[in-house]
Amino acid sequence: MLRLLEDKIATPLGPLWILCDEQFHLRAVEWDEHSDRMGYLLDLHYHAEGYKRVSSSNPNGLSKKMQTYFEGDLSVIDDLPSATAGTPFQREVWQALRAIPCGQVMHYGELAEQLGRPGAARAVGAANGSNPVSIVVPCHRVIGRNGTLTGYAGGVQRKEWLLRHEGYLLL
Repeated sequence: MLRLLEDKIATPLGPLWILCDEQFHLRAVEWDEHSDRMGYLLDLHYHAEGYKRVSSSNPNGLSKKMQTYFEGDLSVIDDLPSATAGTPFQREVWQALRAIPCGQVMHYGELAEQLGRPGAARAVGAANGSNPVSIVVPCHRVIGRNGTLTGYAGGVQRKEWLLRHEGYLLL
């Protein structure tokens, strides 16, 4: 059975859940108000009987590192290890998201083209929307072709705040 160590931290955008495995690879990062979505994705990927959530304080320093990101050390998330389930296509999209530099954005269509799948912008959007490790796998860095801040499961206000925090949007 997969044991997931979980902690919840306070952020400027509200409480944030951090779940990792016993090797300290992030499995989920989700806003408290969307914990039902997180539970659904955990059940989908690991089956309800295949994992157990165990309370842990700052597992391997991951919670502190996430707090440090919110305090302004933006690069701290670049090397945080993650291990996600999902389909091969989803994992390919999530890996590509990690390559988008802080302070920059990409359109869904551009990401699809980069993956060698021109015309698959909607599929990229769907994979982006099911990303279980938000912020660290920076799905907030993908925007609509016309520059609109669409498609962030944590809410457009949070997406806007994160993009301002990272220097993409001016204050």
